[in-house]
Amino acid sequence: MSGERRPLAARPLTEPHPSRLSPEHPDRTRILAAHAVALAAGEAGYPDPATGLFVLTAGFLARRGTCCGRGCRHCPYVDD
Repeated sequence: MSGERRPLAARPLTEPHPSRLSPEHPDRTRILAAHAVALAAGEAGYPDPATGLFVLTAGFLARRGTCCGRGCRHCPYVDD
């Protein structure tokens, strides 16, 4: 998958694939809120509410134009 050009998945950039962020994840609401703020501001990412680690937004990943294959939480390319 690394560097592979492919179309964006058929879902909004605000909605991560369930395999990357489960609907049952205990911090899902906080994660999606932080992602939405960063996405609206055009920022590359946000600090994860639980861990403080930097997480890239779907917007940043989409602008990059390729999937890196590293399992990004908000990967806009994963569709399976």
